[in-house]
Amino acid sequence: MPPVKISSIEKVTALTARLADAGRARGFRLEPFGEIEGCPLQALTRRTPGPRPRIYLSAGMHGDEPAPPEALLQLLERGIFDDRATWLICPLLNPAGLARGTRENAGGVDLNRDYKDLRTREIQAHASWLRHQPNFDLGICVHEDWESTGFYLYELNPRQRPSLAEPIIAAVSQVCPIDQSTVIDGREAHAGIIRPVGDPLLRETWPEAIYLNAHHTTLGYTLETPSALSLPQRIAAHCAAIETAIIGLCQR
Repeated sequence: MPPVKISSIEKVTALTARLADAGRARGFRLEPFGEIEGCPLQALTRRTPGPRPRIYLSAGMHGDEPAPPEALLQLLERGIFDDRATWLICPLLNPAGLARGTRENAGGVDLNRDYKDLRTREIQAHASWLRHQPNFDLGICVHEDWESTGFYLYELNPRQRPSLAEPIIAAVSQVCPIDQSTVIDGREAHAGIIRPVGDPLLRETWPEAIYLNAHHTTLGYTLETPSALSLPQRIAAHCAAIETAIIGLCQR
């Protein structure tokens, strides 16, 4: 199905419904954990019996980044989230921002800087839901970057587990250019990979990835596509990255 063009809360509600329908069709449980401007905040979970890795994915943190929730929708519809793992997916964390096309929520707050203080309703609700979940073997936060010239990622891997970063970059390079800058977002980078130097927990504000690293997982990736590319190409890049990460983790 074609991507939804977001311009109003009604269309965001329609996207949320498509995500829920796609999840139910694939055996996911719908778990509402809040509501913002009439649009539900919801998680989709599928707990596969037996010893399986637990994989968490989130999208829609910034309202001016429409590709991430669309990528998760496509992967749901294609059945990628199958019985290889237990899945915990939060596909649209900032519906009010998405309706407005703004990075921030309706109150002008960047939600991805609120995971230390938990001031906003969205992040309070999300953190409360997270506290009731098991720890994850892998966390993936899906984003876009308006300033980037190519795809890049952040890796948080404090225990030096086998990295998925290089395979992700290799897969994405087939559908999207990789940002080869030596400094990205003010941080040292190599071939599209940022591995933050120092303790990220010491930051004054926490994005979701740091919160997850502190409380829920020892391996996390933040994926960033360049917003200058077409929406279908950004979606394809995210799908390639996520599928590669899933294969890499589940084959261990």
